[in-house]
Amino acid sequence: MEPIKEITFERVYNAPLATVWEAWTNPEKLKQWWGPDNVNITECEVELHTGGKFYIVMEAGEAMGSYKGTLWPMLATFTTVETNSELAYTAQAWTDGQKDTTLIDQTTEIKFAEEEDGKTKINIKAAIYKVGPNASMAVEGMQYGFTQQLAKLENWLSQ
Repeated sequence: MEPIKEITFERVYNAPLATVWEAWTNPEKLKQWWGPDNVNITECEVELHTGGKFYIVMEAGEAMGSYKGTLWPMLATFTTVETNSELAYTAQAWTDGQKDTTLIDQTTEIKFAEEEDGKTKINIKAAIYKVGPNASMAVEGMQYGFTQQLAKLENWLSQ
């Protein structure tokens, strides 16, 4: 099946591989940087093994105006877990209370590589395969949201 939308990113973080891996796999650390700007993470569960669950809920903050308080859950299943090397998952994301019309089916692959000077490179490929009739804004904002999320990770790693 061809994706409706696919995006790729490459980033190099000034942090050791094990630290970046843990940022992506430890629920308490994920809560501190996941999602685009102006969201808070209210719930996060990670069962770190192939077939394991990855569940995270974003809540729109004050700066999101009329969206404030809106919840956006994502429920995923890990398809690949190779410690310090690769994570992949299939996921469904939606707006709480509107799952029938806002559901998005997607896949995400993250590859991790140790670079010189203790840095870590990640490559991400995310694709959307199915979109509910009221989810077009989420599809349009996918690139923007990932860009903000990866910048938040960089800021969090530099603390």
